[in-house]
Amino acid sequence: MGRPAPFRRPRPEEYPSDYLRYVERVPEGDIVRTLATQVEDSLRLLRGVLSGREVFRPAEDKWSIREVVGHVIDTERVFVYRALSIARADPAALPSMEQDDWAQAANAAVRPLADLTDELEAVRKATVLFFAGLDGAAADRRGVANGLGFTVRAFPWIIAGHELHHRTLLREKYGVGS
Repeated sequence: MGRPAPFRRPRPEEYPSDYLRYVERVPEGDIVRTLATQVEDSLRLLRGVLSGREVFRPAEDKWSIREVVGHVIDTERVFVYRALSIARADPAALPSMEQDDWAQAANAAVRPLADLTDELEAVRKATVLFFAGLDGAAADRRGVANGLGFTVRAFPWIIAGHELHHRTLLREKYGVGS
């Protein structure tokens, strides 16, 4: 599954600076392989959460563990849709995603963590297959989402970094895995 140049680390001009914090978290290497393997660490971590702990919030105004996982799932789907749309040369500017509104409208808070974990695993498998099937021309395409410019190449790195960001928060702020 070695990826040629189309999936090299994106340059800063290929994505908005707000996403640098995600891209920087991702180790060098084959990003498609990284997407395929890194989720295993998150799945192991989540499958170790005791059922009574799934609804834990580090503060009243913070998401529960279930809601964090729901957010990771929703965000990955949005980023993949953006990559798909741009890869297919759709000229439409894509809308934003207000994460707090989405989290409030989702039902992740009442779903068992085991179901959310299974969904995360399935979404990631689809993500990996999608990016593995893209060629260099698709990876180079540019588009606009939330009024900001992206290349398709940037999205797998952003997705991987976003997951790593939330996995770190689950460990540090939620005590998951300790």
